[in-house]
Amino acid sequence: MENLTVFNDTLETWTDRSVEYKVISVLIVFLICALGIVGNVMVILVVLTTKHMRTPTNGYLVSLAVADLMVLIAAGLPSIADSLFGSWIFGHAGCLCITYFQYLGINASSCSITAFTIERYIAICHPIKAQFLCTLSRAKKIIFGVWVFTSLYCVMWFYLSDIQQVLYKNVTIIMCAYKVSRNLYLPIYFFDFGIFFVLPLTLATVLYGLIARILFLNPLPSDPKEDKNGRCSSTTAASRRQVTKMLAVVVVLFAVLWMPYRTLVVVNSFLQEAYLDTWFLLFCRTCVYLNSAINPLIYNAMSQKFRAAFRRLCRCGRNAQANKAAYSVALTYSVAKETSTVEKYSNEI
Repeated sequence: MENLTVFNDTLETWTDRSVEYKVISVLIVFLICALGIVGNVMVILVVLTTKHMRTPTNGYLVSLAVADLMVLIAAGLPSIADSLFGSWIFGHAGCLCITYFQYLGINASSCSITAFTIERYIAICHPIKAQFLCTLSRAKKIIFGVWVFTSLYCVMWFYLSDIQQVLYKNVTIIMCAYKVSRNLYLPIYFFDFGIFFVLPLTLATVLYGLIARILFLNPLPSDPKEDKNGRCSSTTAASRRQVTKMLAVVVVLFAVLWMPYRTLVVVNSFLQEAYLDTWFLLFCRTCVYLNSAINPLIYNAMSQKFRAAFRRLCRCGRNAQANKAAYSVALTYSVAKETSTVEKYSNEI
């Protein structure tokens, strides 16, 4: 028997969303989710299958890609069903699990961003310490700790979520919502908001400021020595600048794209009647899904290594299909040749 909270007060007549809203919301969310799922899977594949891509920083980017996949699958795809049907269709277990994985993905992505920000700070501002602190094995342990912490922290959503039956004059709507009242939920939300949004962004602002002072206020030598060490030093510094720029863009987009939704929830917390305009909610949610989908595009645009790895991955897929087709043609030719030979011998006999 499913748990169900029933609101006994009958509300006004329920009006379905317009066809225009359904079409636009489904198309936008589906395209973003499809792009994001493919892109994040490619990030995971190129790092795991390419030896020189297995660095501490890229390890954190894999963790971020997994978290973003979780957000897109657990938040983005169910929102398509919500736009189409206007009612919760995944049942009680679906409500609990989907809510859990939504928050797990959101919080794990925030922690992954914090982890690679700290890693970049140590690598650039404390290069001697980085030799034993910024290692791949240590990064794996930190990533494991991040996921254990966020997995345990988000267990509370199994107890805070429930499906609710809302009675209207003309229809009964099933919703996946929160068990607790709004007043009890606010402390939980503000704690979540502070730990997984305000704190990471504050830390990132301070650390990237210190990184910028080291990288950009100490210009590269305009005419490096022609010896091997000079060229290597210049190339390493330029590479560090490029990686830092890319990661800084990821952090800035995280802040900008999450800001509308976070701001809406904070403002609604102090309003007697929450502002829930359908189109503005769609805009806020689209920004959240876009944040989880856009990172692979940033890597491709700002990192030569990722761009080359993505191309190799796509080329391998095409080569595999070409080899399969060539094998099929060769096999067909071989069978046809053998059949022709058999027929020849049959005719001779």
